[in-house]
Amino acid sequence: MNSCLLVLILVLVPAQTRFPFLDRLGPGPGPGSSDPAQARAVAALLRRLLGSRSGDFVVSVNRSLAGGTSPGTGPAGPRTDVCELRSLRDGRVAAAGTSGVAAAAGVHNYLKYFCRCHVSWTGNQLTLPDPLPRIRGVLRISTAHRFRYYQNVCSSSYSSVWWDWTRWQQEIDWMALNGINLPLAFTGQEVVWQEVYRSLGLNQSEIEEFFSGPAFLAWNRMGNMNRFGGPLPQSWHVNQLALQMKILSRMRAFGMIPVLPAFSGNVPPGILRLFPGANVTRLGPWSHFNCSFSCSYVLDPRDPLFFRIGSLFLSQLVKTFGTDHVYNTDTFNEMTPPYSDPAYLSAVSRSVFASMTAVDPDAVWLMQGWLFFSNSSFWKPAQIRSLLRGVPIGRLIVLDLFAETEPLYSSTQSFYGQPFVWCMLHNFGGNSGLFGTVEAVNAGPFQALRFPNSTLVGVGMAPEGIEQNPVVYELMSELAWRREPVDLAKWASLYAARRYGTGGGGSAAGNLTAAAWRLLFAGVYNCTVPHYKNHNHSPLVRRPNLHMNTELWYDPAPLYEAWRLMVAAAPDLVQQETFRYDLVDVTRQALQVLMSSFYRDVVDAFRSKRMPELLTAGGVLVYDLLPELNRLLNTNRHFLLGAWLGRARSLALDEKEAALYDMNGRNQLTLWGPGGEILDYANKQWGGLVEDYYAQRWSLFLQTLVECLDAGRPFRQDAFDRAAFRVEKGFVYNGRTYPSQPQGDVLEIAQRIFLKYFPQALKRL
Repeated sequence: MNSCLLVLILVLVPAQTRFPFLDRLGPGPGPGSSDPAQARAVAALLRRLLGSRSGDFVVSVNRSLAGGTSPGTGPAGPRTDVCELRSLRDGRVAAAGTSGVAAAAGVHNYLKYFCRCHVSWTGNQLTLPDPLPRIRGVLRISTAHRFRYYQNVCSSSYSSVWWDWTRWQQEIDWMALNGINLPLAFTGQEVVWQEVYRSLGLNQSEIEEFFSGPAFLAWNRMGNMNRFGGPLPQSWHVNQLALQMKILSRMRAFGMIPVLPAFSGNVPPGILRLFPGANVTRLGPWSHFNCSFSCSYVLDPRDPLFFRIGSLFLSQLVKTFGTDHVYNTDTFNEMTPPYSDPAYLSAVSRSVFASMTAVDPDAVWLMQGWLFFSNSSFWKPAQIRSLLRGVPIGRLIVLDLFAETEPLYSSTQSFYGQPFVWCMLHNFGGNSGLFGTVEAVNAGPFQALRFPNSTLVGVGMAPEGIEQNPVVYELMSELAWRREPVDLAKWASLYAARRYGTGGGGSAAGNLTAAAWRLLFAGVYNCTVPHYKNHNHSPLVRRPNLHMNTELWYDPAPLYEAWRLMVAAAPDLVQQETFRYDLVDVTRQALQVLMSSFYRDVVDAFRSKRMPELLTAGGVLVYDLLPELNRLLNTNRHFLLGAWLGRARSLALDEKEAALYDMNGRNQLTLWGPGGEILDYANKQWGGLVEDYYAQRWSLFLQTLVECLDAGRPFRQDAFDRAAFRVEKGFVYNGRTYPSQPQGDVLEIAQRIFLKYFPQALKRL
């Protein structure tokens, strides 16, 4: 068995880098990131993960394992990560890595493919064999990728905004186990900005009117919006400062390279009071917001004040948090530059980079490539090249952010010589819903590596929101340690076996779930529609109208069959946390598809003036399907609105702060702005949200259609939208508390839903 597994996980000999300056990046010489310290960090991770069984592993870190040396990193500075695993005579397994991350990733591979264990956001399956399976000889696992990047500038608002240290610790452990060595570390930066603005002369009210609320800070940082959802309490700053200190300490302890923020030019309006002659441009509205919360003030990077503010911020940031020399900032993110002149764009990037190197001569700029995709009408080859080549080659890393769907490296000659990271974006807004592009993800990094004169230096995952579709992220992180694409059907079967602990072979439940995951991988997880962006377009989570998009990128028949197989396996596996999550998620997806079918029935009945059919279809939708969905979601802690709002309120010092955080949490999920400016972008299918928000809108819609049909008058969308807005705003401020712990018997509810709706699903194919 083990010899077959070796074929699955051995990878390429690391490729030679074309950017020697990047070789110098890595853990510094301090005791906190020394080889012994990194080994201790991994040992502590294993104690948290495995408890008493952690003693079955002996971990060491030795930077010379990969061979060779690199300038600036001491006598043994590997440029790619390696882990060697061997079985000891006493039955333990020894793991020696070139970094803490490499050692953790090596142990994780062993747990997955020798012990058939599983670690994810949505539950773990950690039934280790006793004794541990033996490794024949030495298993050497390595990666061809210098960097394995993680996070999106939006994930700090869509997912981690309310996290405490316990949750952050779990996430950093997950990063290490999945081989991440280049994560964003954006927490707490407003503490530094507040001090910088104070030192420049802004008063506290000017600062408070600039920062947005916690759930919208990502877009405040990018210069898209300000003020809405604020002001930030001082207790928020204190909490986030302490949290960032712990985050950075732990990331560095594993040998990761945390990416810190830098100045992009976005400034508070008060800057004009202090510096009336500054070259500041006020941008137009962003994404349907008016200028009360948008129309940001952007300081021209060529203005000397830009250098002053940028270097002041970075100096204070480094003083407060230390540095690993990589900084992220995004100029013109979803904003059109004032000039298209290549000379101007080159001057912009030179100025931004100069503000970094004035403080840190070893600075490397990490830039999202999203702007080139989102505003492709402006960013033509000359403009892209000028912006990128304003920075010395090798000192700017571009994140090809949406490469699984819209890769940019191939149309930019590998970003005109600058190094890039191939990223899977996957999720927008943290939406619920099964989705993946597994064929593109499986092939894409290898195609980028083979691209002529490729400047690829890593792979990454950049979802706007996490804690959904864990299978996609496990596949993507594993591909960084592979020599070639995987057999997706075989990989899906193995995933099911380790996720549910059915790896012994021959069990009926194991066969059922393996078949289910093969169907899911071939269907709902394999979107091949060109240019498809995974916003959840289901009518279920959108404000109703008579012209809603119900098209799918997949055939629902395999989804329904996978649903049947999961329900059949449920009695044997329902005690397993990971299975309970997937049973809820697959059933939820099936109901989402069915909901669209009932919606079409409603529209057809209304247009044909058939009141009985309208009442029947609408009644099923509003009085049974959505309530059943809500009851199902309430059975699992990962699908609870109350958990999200409870975490938000737990950060408050008093009721005033709690109300502010509660409003932030609710508004982001729903209106996304005071007037529904980005309505339902961050939609979630959570218990409580379905009942009190989505179901209420649908009830209003059905009631309105019935009244229109009864009175013989047309349906007016504008009038309905005004009425729906009152429902939506009422939810944001209703003050109701929701369960933060699971309620109900998931097996009973899932089986009832299946018996009721599976026959209907088959009829509607």
